[in-house]
Amino acid sequence: MHRFVCRSGREGWIGMTKAERQSLIAVPLVVLLGAGLAAAGSQGGATVGDLAVFAVAVATAFVIQWVVLVPSYIARTERFFDLTGSFTYIVVTLGVLLRAGSWDARRVLLAVLLLVWAVRLGAFLFGRVSRSGADDRFDEIKGSFPRFQAVWTIQGLWVSVTAAAAWIAISASRQVRIDAFAVVGFLLWAIGFAVEVVADQQKGRFRADPAHRGRFISTGLWSRSRHPNYFGEILLWIGVAVIALPVLEGWQWVGLVSPVFVAVLITRVSGVPLLEAKADAKWGGQHDYEEYKQTTPVLVPRLR
Repeated sequence: MHRFVCRSGREGWIGMTKAERQSLIAVPLVVLLGAGLAAAGSQGGATVGDLAVFAVAVATAFVIQWVVLVPSYIARTERFFDLTGSFTYIVVTLGVLLRAGSWDARRVLLAVLLLVWAVRLGAFLFGRVSRSGADDRFDEIKGSFPRFQAVWTIQGLWVSVTAAAAWIAISASRQVRIDAFAVVGFLLWAIGFAVEVVADQQKGRFRADPAHRGRFISTGLWSRSRHPNYFGEILLWIGVAVIALPVLEGWQWVGLVSPVFVAVLITRVSGVPLLEAKADAKWGGQHDYEEYKQTTPVLVPRLR
């Protein structure tokens, strides 16, 4: 960090790389987006004293990232990044439920679905990075504090936006009995969760087989979609939003950005595009891989 301790702010700014300067600009912008989400989603929601429960939830999501960021940067490790994200979902969801007041069936259902998903995903991602020993996404980031800080701050926003529909509905003053929205939403969540879990397990077993070293998976759910786990992820968050829908009103409708955000992130930013590029670089030009790409949908599984 010595090159960031300069005699003047101007010298420090000039001494940074373009990516580091962009990271310093990104952090306050991300925090500002989180504050806007917190303000909108808190309208008509439960409060603790003068503080809105949803606003506290969003603030807590950011603070947890920053607390874990410090020792992680000192140790130059990304090992706890994904685990911290899952931990944030669990802690904040429990906190929102405890501060929501009465526990109606919809609130409990939403909380349980988030907790089940977060525990499963956290265990899966932590196990994966523990086996591999590193996450190559952080190779060029963890040596730069501005870039490392930006990634952790963005994770705070990611958690907040993704869980927004559920947290807003759990903390909403309005209560609605279990209805068709809850049933349909739960079914969507259950199907999506099952697809994601099975797809991850199939890929894990495939990679663990030495006979498949250097090969791409095209069996099981992966014969129906090139990214079935991502399809399941998008579907389960749509289910959560459908369950939350009946209790949202006014500015709380901002919570419906959740499944849209997940879908855009996966299909346009950090999910499918990155993995497709890696696969093309590794297997592009091979007849079996090119045939697999031509006959297998990118995301939505084919039924036959």
